[in-house]
Formats: sequence, C-alpha cells, structure tokens
Amino acid sequence: MLQALREIGFAKACKYGFFELAMVLYRGLLFPQLRTPFLRLLGATIGADSIVHGPRFFNLYRTGISGLTLGSFCFVGEECLFDLADRITLADHATVSERVIILTHTNVGYRTHPLQPYLPSIAAPVYLDSGCFVGANATILPGVRIGACSIVAAGAVVTEDVPPWHVVGGVPAKVVKVLQPQDDEARLAAVASSSIPLTHR
Repeated sequence: MLQALREIGFAKACKYGFFELAMVLYRGLLFPQLRTPFLRLLGATIGADSIVHGPRFFNLYRTGISGLTLGSFCFVGEECLFDLADRITLADHATVSERVIILTHTNVGYRTHPLQPYLPSIAAPVYLDSGCFVGANATILPGVRIGACSIVAAGAVVTEDVPPWHVVGGVPAKVVKVLQPQDDEARLAAVASSSIPLTHR
C-alpha cells in the first residue's frame, strides 16, 4: 500500500478514494435511466438517447469519469470493463456488447518490477467511430481505433486499428470481410457523423 501511494502520490490517492465511493453509489443505481445522469454528474460526456447498462470502470484516479465520452444513440452492454487510464470515446451509434474489455494502458507493476525494461508502461486513448459494433467478450487494446461502421466479432482481441466498413475477428483480430455500403451517400454520411478526428496519434 505504501509503495502504491509513493508511486501515484497523495492527490491521486485521494481521487482514487473519491471515485471508489462514487462507484459504490453508481452500482446501486439499477437502471440505465439513473446511471447515465449520474455519470454525467461525475464528468462523463454522454449524448442524447445513449444507453449505458453496467460497465465497470478502473484507473479512475487518472482521467476520472471525464475520460469517458459517448455520442448520441450509443449502447454499452452489461459487465463491460473500461480502463480510464486514458480517454475512451464512442462516436454516434457505436454499440458495445456485453463483457467487452477496453484497455487504454498496460503496466506490469511497480517501477521496480523486473519486466519494466522489456514491457514499459504505456497509455493511449481508444476511439470507436460512428456506427461501429463490438461483439460480446471482445478485447480492445490501448491506442486502437475502430473505424466507422466496422464490426468486431465476439471474442476478438483487437491489437491494431480497424478500417471503416471492415469485419475483424480472431486472436489477434484479422480482417475477415470488407463491407460494401449500400451507396456512397450512406458511406459518407456514416463517416461524416463521427465526432472523432480522422487521425488520433
């Protein structure tokens, strides 16, 4: 415990304690209609008609709940795990199914851990573009961008960016299909509705 306090500092330790207590209240709110305004109150940006069922958050002492941004008409299923060491952003109409894990950092342990030289700590935001769908039990690694109107198959582990209108699956995720928009107007509308810049690194 003392080592953890030395590494993150007193201010972040207090922030950790505050959000741990806030999450107790959050988990006591049984319905999305109550959870969504509570997350907004804590600093999240959530657009109109988005449904947030029961994701669990960790590393809140870093970005806080303000690290979470959802556009309009998004859906987040039950038992998802969101790492808010860095920002997580869902653009309009993004769908995240049950038990999806979104990681924004990797860290093997304390600064003195023997693997630190081989696997240094990193943190990078994750972006889910407009209209994408992430299947149940998928895992998205730090720094990944899921393109507009793309599909991540259930159970996939996504280690690299997914282009728009692509289907990926497997461990690690590979392209299994390229979707053909019904027309150019639909394709452009989906990409244009994204609230995320085209480049993020």
